[in-house]
Amino acid sequence: MTTTVEGSTERIRPQQFHETPGLGDWRVVGEGACAFFRTGSFAAGARLVQAISELPGLGDEQPDVDLRHQGVSVRLITVTDDYYGLTERHTEVARQISDAARALGIPADPSAVQTVQVTVDALVGADVVPFWRALLGYEERARSGEDLIDPLRRGAPFYFQHMDAPRPQRNRVHVDVWVPYDQAEARIAAALAAGGRLVNDADAPSNWVLADPEGNEACVGVAGWIGPDSGPQ
Repeated sequence: MTTTVEGSTERIRPQQFHETPGLGDWRVVGEGACAFFRTGSFAAGARLVQAISELPGLGDEQPDVDLRHQGVSVRLITVTDDYYGLTERHTEVARQISDAARALGIPADPSAVQTVQVTVDALVGADVVPFWRALLGYEERARSGEDLIDPLRRGAPFYFQHMDAPRPQRNRVHVDVWVPYDQAEARIAAALAAGGRLVNDADAPSNWVLADPEGNEACVGVAGWIGPDSGPQ
């Protein structure tokens, strides 16, 4: 019996996705719901990609798929003129992709999922963003005016953070690393053990600011954190 992908296009937040049963293979990071299936060979990965391509009824929810020797990365995200995020339909697409992987004996490794974003402090974003858009060949994300993305969704996105005044004592460009909610503590501990220091954890458990031994800052963020004190995300 052939099943089709069902579900509405109603928008959902990361925590709603994580709270949906049957999605243990997936994690929402900065760029949508992502999963990594550890195949161990290019040929096995190609079989999984073929199975995903044959899922009936995907419609407009075509997943972004990256095939490498180690495994297959899959990202689910809706991209429209005014929205860049998840819908209820993605929950069923994710289930079917996981089912296809299990049928092929390919395990998921949620700890391997992450997104890296470059953030630029800008006093006048309207002056700065066009330069980076032209330099990178990127496009604006959902008419935001402050986000640029690779049209092929392979390169790191750029975010332009509004500043009211210069901060000469701190770096004006930093890296944001979005990791699964259940990997953040381990990633932070590893960075601190490697010589980093904690700058600010006021927004934990959704965001931490770290710095390397020379003071260059980076942020570790999670989307849809699940815990005893978590509210709507």
